[in-house]
Amino acid sequence: MPRIAGISTANPTHLIAQEEIKEFAKSLYGDHELFKRLLPVFDNVKVQKRYLSADLEWFRSKHSFTQTNELYIKTAVDLSERVAVDVATQSGIGTDGFDVVFFISTTGLSTPSIDAHLFNRIALNPHIKRIPIWGLGCAGGAAGLARAYDYLMAYPRHRALIIAVELCSLSFQINELNKTNIVSAALFGDGAAACAVFGDLVPTNEYAPTHSQPSLLGSLSTIYPNSLDIMSWQATTDGFKVRLSQDIPSIVTSLVKRNIEEFLYDLKLSLSEISHFIFHPGGTKVLQAYAEGLNLPIDKLAHSLNVLSEFGNMSSVTVLYVLKRFLENTRQHSEEYGLIGSLGPGFSSELVMLRWD
Repeated sequence: MPRIAGISTANPTHLIAQEEIKEFAKSLYGDHELFKRLLPVFDNVKVQKRYLSADLEWFRSKHSFTQTNELYIKTAVDLSERVAVDVATQSGIGTDGFDVVFFISTTGLSTPSIDAHLFNRIALNPHIKRIPIWGLGCAGGAAGLARAYDYLMAYPRHRALIIAVELCSLSFQINELNKTNIVSAALFGDGAAACAVFGDLVPTNEYAPTHSQPSLLGSLSTIYPNSLDIMSWQATTDGFKVRLSQDIPSIVTSLVKRNIEEFLYDLKLSLSEISHFIFHPGGTKVLQAYAEGLNLPIDKLAHSLNVLSEFGNMSSVTVLYVLKRFLENTRQHSEEYGLIGSLGPGFSSELVMLRWD
């Protein structure tokens, strides 16, 4: 089976405490009654700090979509270079040793895609297969692992590079005073991650990994009917505006268990055999819904909660942060299983199973 050979993360330079962002929002909207009612959300989301693509003063002015997207491209290329170089080093190969790159993002636009820009920054195989994936939102990180699994099952001698970059802060609309915009301002952050996944016929590298190298056992992608409005972007002349339904936690509770049980049935596993749960932290209520739906103690999701606290919700990137922290801080034993899960626009679910041999 394909195996995870390395994982890397990176953030923009602007680290901002939640209290600073809260005070900034008060300086913009403090006199409005709606904002006064929504102010507690900055504490309720349990985010302590986040990284942003610009300092807070940049967000005080209105920017055109052209200006915002130019900042997206510049920052995304810089972060992609950092994580690609680091994950190649971790995996014991050069950056030109990858056969395929999956580039995942939803928070900006670029043609050619951001992975093509890397050719002007680092050495890459000129015949590398480029597979950009756009529009999966928070589900994208797990989807990248799933698509890499599919590819490497067909090409077991290949090495796959997954890069996810999300600059969620750039969707902030200063003139939009509504619940979704304020919740987004309280919750979302910016970051990037890369994961190296090797096919099972790639020789085990003599380079000593910094963490365990689990195998990818399988994946399941699901899209739910009549659910387009649950989570989406609205494209406007000012840029992207996020749309989020307040029903997401209840949907998680009602649908996810059935979805996971279907996946486990295909793999001939039971929920009791899963030792580790690596879920995308869409928010504290979403993680609580996972715990409730699967009858798990909330401390089983401690790494997800900690990443949310320290980085906010970075859309597709976040689950890869949780995976990295899990691999570095959790002792695994042979024959253990770990479940990766994310939800995103569509409304959709992505599940990936890990196994330690």
